[in-house]
Amino acid sequence: MATVKNLLGAVNLRQSGIFLALVAIVILFQVWTQGLLLSPPNVTNLVLQYSYILVLAIGMLFVIVVGHIDLSVGSVIALVGAIAATLVIKMGQAWWIAVIAGIVVGLLIGIWHGFWVAYVGIPGFIVTLASMLLFRGATFMVLGSISLSPMSYEYKQIATGFIQGLFGTVPIFGANVDIFTLLIGIVAVVGFIVSVLRNRAARIRYEQPVDSMGLVIVKFVAIAAAVLFFAFQLAASRGFPIVLFILAALIIIYAFVSQNTIYGRHTYAIGGNIHAARLSGVNVKRTIMLVYVNMGLLSAIAGIIYSSRANGAQPAAGNGIELDAIAACFIGGAAVTGGVGRVVGAIIGGTIMAVMTNGMQLLGVETPTQQVVKGLVLLFAVAFDLLNKRRAVSKG
Repeated sequence: MATVKNLLGAVNLRQSGIFLALVAIVILFQVWTQGLLLSPPNVTNLVLQYSYILVLAIGMLFVIVVGHIDLSVGSVIALVGAIAATLVIKMGQAWWIAVIAGIVVGLLIGIWHGFWVAYVGIPGFIVTLASMLLFRGATFMVLGSISLSPMSYEYKQIATGFIQGLFGTVPIFGANVDIFTLLIGIVAVVGFIVSVLRNRAARIRYEQPVDSMGLVIVKFVAIAAAVLFFAFQLAASRGFPIVLFILAALIIIYAFVSQNTIYGRHTYAIGGNIHAARLSGVNVKRTIMLVYVNMGLLSAIAGIIYSSRANGAQPAAGNGIELDAIAACFIGGAAVTGGVGRVVGAIIGGTIMAVMTNGMQLLGVETPTQQVVKGLVLLFAVAFDLLNKRRAVSKG
């Protein structure tokens, strides 16, 4: 036992626990579904079906970190989809015009929210609750209370297209596996290892605490195995989903922004203590404005992905999605009081929600029961966060 403890070193339960929870949930549903959960077609389906929730979770994390919330994202998704569908289907515009229009709408909505929250001082909960109603009504007006479909082939490719066959296929374990997708998985693993080692070396130079080398190696093996298995399943199905490129780019960009930019540091400073941040020279109003503008942008991207996958727009699109995005952040380690949370944590939290939902669907669990289970998971995640804080305070 002592040897294992020395090997792993001091493990941060908050950071590592969520990853271990994901592994446990995946194994559990893999057994319950008799191997269907991690089958190549279902792994691909998981990416296509839940990618927009992960996009929303990235933006929602920043909103939660500054101590606010956004309840309007489901309605924004519906409105962006309605505008895109109107341009593509009714007006015959090119797919890229619809995408640009949707992003512009999302940015304008973000500016609208940021103005009321940051400069007028109305709580984000109230502003976005009003916008949830406002933009849902606007969606009905744009669509004339009817659904629009189908979208153009190019627009549908955003969420349902694949990159495959660039370097051919190779037979592995009796399946024709796409070489390009496997290479992407290998590059991702190498990039992760290099990034971790560079960060560790930098912390050592500045005499900051680092994980033991044994723990680092264990992490490398676990992450590499998970990524390569995931890549293999995609490669054995239909290749690399285009939407996964979009999601991966957003994760990399926002993980960097949150940890390595002034904007990211200011965001966490505001969530940690807004008065101290203001006294330290942080432009609180501008930072909160940018947080909501960013949420508008990511809501627009999620809306484009959602309408692309749905092959159209519906007035009721996106109902309840905001709750999934919020739950993903809290399950992923974000604190209800703000100031705490990581992009990777939000992605893992969203993946847990996706795996649970998909697994229960494969098992034929009824929707009401699914909602009960997800609600309990969210409650326990927040309770875990609060207990951790109390324990830290008592030790202090």
